[in-house]
Amino acid sequence: MKKIDIGKKEIIHFVGIGGIGMSGLAQIMKMMDFKVQGSDLSMNKNIENCKKIGIKFFLNHKKNNLRNATIIVKSSAIKSNNIELIEAKSKKIPIYDRAEMLANVIAFKKNIIVTGSHGKTTTTSLISKILSEAKLDPTIINGGVINSIRNNAKFGNGEWAVIEADESDGSFLKLPINFSVITNLDYEHLDYYKSFEKLEKSFLQFLNKTPAIGKSIICLDDKKIKKIVKKSKIKNYFTYGFNRLSNCQILNVQYFQDKSKFDIKIKEGRKKTEFIKNINLNLLGDYNILNAAAAISVCCNLGVSMKIIKNALKKFTGVDRRMTKIFTNKKNEYYDDYAHHPTEISSVLKGIKDFSKKRKIISIFQPHRYSRIKNLYLEFSKCFFDSSTVLLCPIYSAGEKKDFDYSQTAFAKSIAKFSKVQVIIIKDKKELFKYLKKNLLSDEIIIGMGAGSISQWMRELKDNL
Repeated sequence: MKKIDIGKKEIIHFVGIGGIGMSGLAQIMKMMDFKVQGSDLSMNKNIENCKKIGIKFFLNHKKNNLRNATIIVKSSAIKSNNIELIEAKSKKIPIYDRAEMLANVIAFKKNIIVTGSHGKTTTTSLISKILSEAKLDPTIINGGVINSIRNNAKFGNGEWAVIEADESDGSFLKLPINFSVITNLDYEHLDYYKSFEKLEKSFLQFLNKTPAIGKSIICLDDKKIKKIVKKSKIKNYFTYGFNRLSNCQILNVQYFQDKSKFDIKIKEGRKKTEFIKNINLNLLGDYNILNAAAAISVCCNLGVSMKIIKNALKKFTGVDRRMTKIFTNKKNEYYDDYAHHPTEISSVLKGIKDFSKKRKIISIFQPHRYSRIKNLYLEFSKCFFDSSTVLLCPIYSAGEKKDFDYSQTAFAKSIAKFSKVQVIIIKDKKELFKYLKKNLLSDEIIIGMGAGSISQWMRELKDNL
């Protein structure tokens, strides 16, 4: 890892500051009194949060943006032919990717690094909430906006930092670790890794980075993670899950309209087994109970009392775009969710089904990236079985070029066949609004899912029904 000796005279320029990870790091460095600025192609909420704390923003990438810059931090989404990167190289300005800079910044803290294919944003948020309730004032860098602080980043004066680590490009391997959390492992980001075996190898490397005086928190329900643990060198791990062999075992789950309740049994080695009953959580779905169990496992190992843990979980108000209720109209409830992988979609829909009973679920799905659909075509086709109707929107390409014979009509037929559900092809936002206005009944649940523009579409619905 490249070492950085940063003085307060440095002017740090973020190329692609609008990303959730880049904006979070930029804000943390600003809160640490560094001079920070950044550029991007368009304005968004992340950039607005940066501007609120005094970070200078340049619209579009230009040579002149670097006029005073002494250090460059680049997003992984930025291509090598970017005009600012070319200018930085010509001026011999040091260039660091986000993970390199993050690693150097959080080296001053004791770090809890959370990764996994799914659930890491909510898990990071839950750990942060518990540590905050314990008056430990953690530094937080998250992959989603935490509702209670209305931001994805916070600089704390305490000794701990809770960091969501990005495994999509292998950069999570650059981060220093005290405690590690692996929520699960799935067929994701194969556009980067090329094979699942290489993805497994990266997670194994991550696991092995946990120091002997630290702890690895691992979901025992996940077979792929169990396989990696068997290959790892570590002995200092703590498990959680519904599995009866877990150190933190989930028991007696109950679901209600807007919350869940569960018990846990904690056991470690020959220590006395402890039962903790009636843990309340303002989240639904088995996957969120698992996220909570991961957070409980971390904080128990840090010595936080169960009284504080239970109180924090009860007060937790969630993460933006994680089953976020955005409005109610004619007894219909409208939700927005980031789910863009088959496992996430099926988990979210099951979570809704657990409390909705016989209410119809209308899924509005915007596929994200051609590569993801290509690699998981059949899995996507099978994941909507808890829906009554699927409204299939055009792919949000995220800049990818179409590299296989994708047809929206063929994909719709495949979903209908394998999920046994009605599928309606939607050509654009206007057609979506028109269909919903004409066809919705009363007392239905409508959920938008995807990682593209679907979130904005869902919020515009209120004024278009």
